[in-house]
Amino acid sequence: MSTCQSPRGVIGLATASARIRRAVARGSRVPMKPTILDSKIVYSGYLTVERLRIRLLDGAIVSRELERHGDAAAVLPYNVEMRCALVAHLFRAPVFSATGAAMLEEACAGMIEHEDDESAARREASEELGVRLRALELVTRVWSSPGVSAERQSLFLAAYVPADRIGVGGGVIGEHEGITVVERPLLEIFRDLENGHVVDGKLATLIFALRLRRPALFQ
Repeated sequence: MSTCQSPRGVIGLATASARIRRAVARGSRVPMKPTILDSKIVYSGYLTVERLRIRLLDGAIVSRELERHGDAAAVLPYNVEMRCALVAHLFRAPVFSATGAAMLEEACAGMIEHEDDESAARREASEELGVRLRALELVTRVWSSPGVSAERQSLFLAAYVPADRIGVGGGVIGEHEGITVVERPLLEIFRDLENGHVVDGKLATLIFALRLRRPALFQ
């Protein structure tokens, strides 16, 4: 029987298992899953930061911080005839702070408000890209950064035709999003991805998914 775990992962599992066995030997009751013992909100603003005290399966009590700001939806609109996709170029403060890059190429995305994820994807595509979307194809729902965030992202693909481009996009007036809408060949984006130049996780996932599902669009 083979394993894909690293030596560190194997050692960690062995240590946890040993602690559980010792707890059983002492007659202690071993929980079936970790237990949240206490939670406290330490910051509340655009996002909420919460500090949790958790008892793990091996009995260790640890402190973990998480942030909550809601769930999100992202979509990659693509044109079958032209074999291209609509992407957003915009400024992102965290990226600028970390790298100095003034622009990030992204798949269109936004927060799910008082709606379902499909409605959020359509709304964001209209606001950011100026495109009206019809049928949406769900790729997956992912945890964007499960070590620190409770956000889940719903990722969609959606075909469009030129007549669906009903606006200029750019984002909501007053929110200073400064979005530039770019229509790029799919093969060009995929080559950038192969060369390590696509750095938005949403866009990378959606391009991979589209290539797997419709490889003819990349020829």
